[in-house]
Parts: sequence; structure tokens; C-alpha cells
Amino acid sequence: MEVGILSSQHIKELCVICEEEKLKGIHLYTSFICADCEKDLINTETDDPKYQYYVQQLKKATKPEIYS
Repeated sequence: MEVGILSSQHIKELCVICEEEKLKGIHLYTSFICADCEKDLINTETDDPKYQYYVQQLKKATKPEIYS
């Protein structure tokens, strides 16, 4: 079995929450959530005004993109 070697060049991805390009994070469906937003999201209380913002941004992750 042949194993590919990862390039030393890092690829930035667009975070679905902060809409910035970041190197580290997780994938949720076809969307990327950066490590910073993931940490903030986990630590945000439901009565915090930021919580509603996160809910709105995460709705993007549940809608698959349709290409025509």
C-alpha cells in the first residue's frame, strides 16, 4: 500500500462562523469551523447574546450547497 506524503504547505479554510480563513478547526458536514470559534461556541452560555449569533451561523452548516 502506498502512502501519500502531506505537503508542508498549509491550506487555510473559510470558517462558517467568523468567515475568516484559518488553518485549524473541524469539519461539520461540508462546512469548516475554526478552532477559535469552536472553543468560543462550547464555552458560550445560552443567555449570552453571542449564542444567537452562533445559532444563525451554524444554520449555514446544515444547508448543503447545490450547484447547478
